Amino acid sequence: MYKEKQLYVAHSSEGAIHIIGKMANRHGLIAGATGTGKTVTLQVLAETFSQAGVPCFMADMKGDLSGISQTGGLSKFIEKRCAEWQMDTTTLKFEGCPVRFYDVYGEQGHPMRTTVEKMGAMLLARLMDLNETQTGVLTLAFRIAKDEQLPLIDMKDLRLMLDYVAKNAKRYETTYGNISSASIGAIQRSLLALSEQGGDKFFGEPAFDIYDLIQTEGGRGVMNILAADKLMLQPKLYSTFLMWLLTEIYDKMPEIGDMELPKMVFFFDEAHMLFKDTSKALTDKIEQIVRLIRSKGIGVYFISQSPSDLPETILGQCGNRVQHALRAFTPKDQAAVKAAAQTFRPNPAFETEREILELGTGEALVSFLDEKGAPSIVQKAKILFPLSQIGAITSEQRNALIASSRISGKYETVVDRESAFERIVKQREEAEKLKAEAEAKEAAQKEEERRQKEEARKSKRSSGGSKGKGILTTVIGTAITYFAKTIATQLARNLTKKSKKR
Repeated sequence: MYKEKQLYVAHSSEGAIHIIGKMANRHGLIAGATGTGKTVTLQVLAETFSQAGVPCFMADMKGDLSGISQTGGLSKFIEKRCAEWQMDTTTLKFEGCPVRFYDVYGEQGHPMRTTVEKMGAMLLARLMDLNETQTGVLTLAFRIAKDEQLPLIDMKDLRLMLDYVAKNAKRYETTYGNISSASIGAIQRSLLALSEQGGDKFFGEPAFDIYDLIQTEGGRGVMNILAADKLMLQPKLYSTFLMWLLTEIYDKMPEIGDMELPKMVFFFDEAHMLFKDTSKALTDKIEQIVRLIRSKGIGVYFISQSPSDLPETILGQCGNRVQHALRAFTPKDQAAVKAAAQTFRPNPAFETEREILELGTGEALVSFLDEKGAPSIVQKAKILFPLSQIGAITSEQRNALIASSRISGKYETVVDRESAFERIVKQREEAEKLKAEAEAKEAAQKEEERRQKEEARKSKRSSGGSKGKGILTTVIGTAITYFAKTIATQLARNLTKKSKKR
C-alpha cells in the first residue's frame, strides 16, 4: 500500500514497515527457500509500486504473477491479518494493476526481441557458451560487420557474416588479426544449437523499445510481466535476455539523480542464474550497471534463495532486504544461513541466524534503508497481503488483456529488412555476375583470336596456290612459244628446199 511517499509492505510487532520512496532505487533483495512466500512478497512490492505510479518489470516463472492483473478479495486469512494489525477491512480497496504481458516466444504475450548487434558480442558469447578464443573471433566478426556497414539483425545475418569472414580471412588478417576457421566452425555449431532452443525467435525486428516498459495508466504504474515458464527451461537464454534488457535500460535512460520515487523497478527472479558460469568481464559489467543505474531512477530487486547466490559486490548494492526462511540440512546450507544473518544490522531483541530458520510462510526478516540511506535494524515481520488476485489467471483473461493492450500489434509482425544477409548475398551475386561476364569476354576474345588465325591460314594457303599457277602458266607459255618457233622455222626450211628444186 502506498501513502505519503512511503511503500507499506510489511507489519511487525512495532507497527507498519515501509520502504521510503526516495530510497527505493537503492536496489533490494528478496531471499528465501522455495515455498516461503517470495512470490507473494514480490507481488505485494510490485502492486505497491504500481499504486505509487511506478512501472515494474518482472519474470513470471509459474504464471502466478499474472493474478496481479485481477481484483483480489477478502478471505479468512486477510481477515485474520487485519485483526492482528488492527486494520479495518471495510477500508480495503481490492483492485488489480494495469498489466502488459510479454513472451520471448510470442505465445503468451507480446513478442520481445532485439537485434544481434544490439545484443552485442559479449552477451551473445555467454549465451552460446563460447571460450575466450571463440569470443574474440565473434567480436572480430561484429567489428567487420560494423566497419563494412553490414547490419546484424537476425541469426541468418550472423551465420552468413561468419561464413563471409571465414572465406575472406586472408584479406582481414592484417587489419583485424588472425581468424581461426576452427573457431568459426565452433561458433556456427553453437548458433545451430541456440536456434534449436528457440533462441532465433528472440532476434529480429521490430526490436523492443524499452520505453514501452516505462508507462502508466490512470496514474498507476504498468506491470510488465514476462512469461518465463518456457524460457526457464533454457537458463542461459533466460538470464542473458534479462541482462540484455537491463543493459538496454541503462544505456538509454538519462541521468536524473535521486527522485522521490523510482522511475521504474526491475525485478530479477532466479538471480543466481545471472552469475553462474559468467566471465569476470561480464560480472564486472553487471556490477557497474547495478551500481550506476540507480542514478537513472531505476531500482533493481534480485530474487533468489540465498544472499550468497549473489557476488558480494552486487549484494553490497542491495540496501532494501526481505529475508524469508532458509533450510539448513547440510553444512553448506548452515553456512548460507550464517552468511545471510551477517548481512543484516543486528537486533538485540532476537538472534538473527536462529530466526531465519524458524520463520513461517509469509514471515520475513526485513531491513530497509532509512532517510539517511543507512540500513535499519532488522525486524521480524509479516508481509502484507496483496490487494490483487493471488494465483494465475485463465488463458482467456490473458488473451483479452493482450488484445486490449495499447501496444497490441506493434511487435507481433516480424519485419525482415535489408541487412547483412541480403547485402552479402547481393555482393556474391554481383561478383558471380562480373566473373561470368569476364569469363564470357575472355571466351569471346579467344574465339576472335582463333577466327583471325584461321582466316590468316586460309589467306596464306590461297596466296601460295596462285603463285604456283602463275609459274606453271609461264612455263607452258614459254614451251608453246618455243615449239611454235621451232615449227615455224622447220616449215620455212622445207619451203626453201622445194623452191630450189624447181
